[in-house]
Amino acid sequence: MHYPWWYVPQATAPMLIAAISVIHVLISHYAVGGGLFLAVETTHAYRTENRDYLAYLKRHSRFFVLLTIVMGAITGVGIWWTIGLASPLATQVLIRTFVFGWAIEYVFFLLEIVSAFVFYYYWDRLPRRVHLASVWIYGLSAWASLVIIAAITAFMLDPGTWPVNRCFWAALMNRQSLPQIVARTGGSLLLSSLYVYLHAAITIRDQKVHSLVESRATRPALAGILMVAAGGALWFVNLPGSAQSALIAAPVLNVFMGLLFLTAGIVVFLLFLGPCLNPGWTAGPGFAASLFLFGIIAFSTGEFIREAVRKPYILYNVVLGNQIFPEEVARFREKGYLQSGVWTRAYVVKSHPEAIINGRVDTKKLLDLPREERTRIGGVIFQHHCNDCHATSLGYAPVAPLVQGWSPRMIRSLVTDLEHVRFTMPPWSGNDDEAELLTDYLTSIAPARPAGMLPEKIQK
Repeated sequence: MHYPWWYVPQATAPMLIAAISVIHVLISHYAVGGGLFLAVETTHAYRTENRDYLAYLKRHSRFFVLLTIVMGAITGVGIWWTIGLASPLATQVLIRTFVFGWAIEYVFFLLEIVSAFVFYYYWDRLPRRVHLASVWIYGLSAWASLVIIAAITAFMLDPGTWPVNRCFWAALMNRQSLPQIVARTGGSLLLSSLYVYLHAAITIRDQKVHSLVESRATRPALAGILMVAAGGALWFVNLPGSAQSALIAAPVLNVFMGLLFLTAGIVVFLLFLGPCLNPGWTAGPGFAASLFLFGIIAFSTGEFIREAVRKPYILYNVVLGNQIFPEEVARFREKGYLQSGVWTRAYVVKSHPEAIINGRVDTKKLLDLPREERTRIGGVIFQHHCNDCHATSLGYAPVAPLVQGWSPRMIRSLVTDLEHVRFTMPPWSGNDDEAELLTDYLTSIAPARPAGMLPEKIQK
């Protein structure tokens, strides 16, 4: 409403954000855990004078730098690009609220890039103490970035006291900060071990070196499991009431929760069956790849659940899913949805200037238009009010199959009582005339009731 709408057919813009974000999360968490792993293990290799282990760590560092610095930076920019287009109002709030936090994170990110390149490209040319300092600077800077970003993403789920006490520290120290910092630190340690297992299984031929890598990588993996479990429990306990209800009530989230527990359990089982009880099993690429795959599925599923429980908000209690502030709903209903939006009003001015009376959109005039035009305007309302969560006929959460066979009266009732029909939907934010226009559009895309669903006499 406050910014131009970015329309992404079928997938919807938020799902495009999710696709890029999940890839970035899988890389960025490895950047944190892998950085700490390299810091600890390079220190250990120097202390024990293990040249073979140092040679492997150098090879792993090349893979690490290419994946985390190059792909991590590309997907990180991709996230900013997509959220700026798909959720501009929420992005505006996050930037303004955390401008000091983003500045700190960018400093740490710069330290990460410089220290990572120094650590790898000057491997054999630096004194040992300087070389170790570079990798420790990287590892601690990466973890500091995680702390700040985890607190910001936690703010999106529960801003805590910030809506009343709008200061930076109130936003940063929200109720979800500690649970997510603990869980994400543990996830970084676990995920980095899975990357190490897979990389070692593919690149190492010396069984002695492989056994050492496997043994050393198992410890952070087990520590990470404990931290993820503790952080996840704290996360659930500190969820807002509506988020807990959304998690319990949504069938798809129940399925994803089952998938999360199943794949996480498989990862734990394989870790104990392999590296703990039968060292050497991860020497084969098949076992390491299976462990990595189940870990990726568990991690990605957890990210989907974390994002989904925020509905009907993008920023909990701050920005609704249809890109308006909750306190604006009453004003939008009074003035009209089309009149209240900069770009919706511009559409009406350009397409139907006869409906502009004394500088305002007269929605009664729009109802007098031919059915085709009313439907087109209803589509504009749908795009701005509903498309952030729903595709039309095909794609992510398409609305057409949801209203299949519904009468216009039923659809009209749905439109005006969105938040009562489903508490994970934002409230209707237009007037009665605009509800009629949106009903016209939804009726036009709703498929007919399938033949033979009810006996003919009952249908009549």
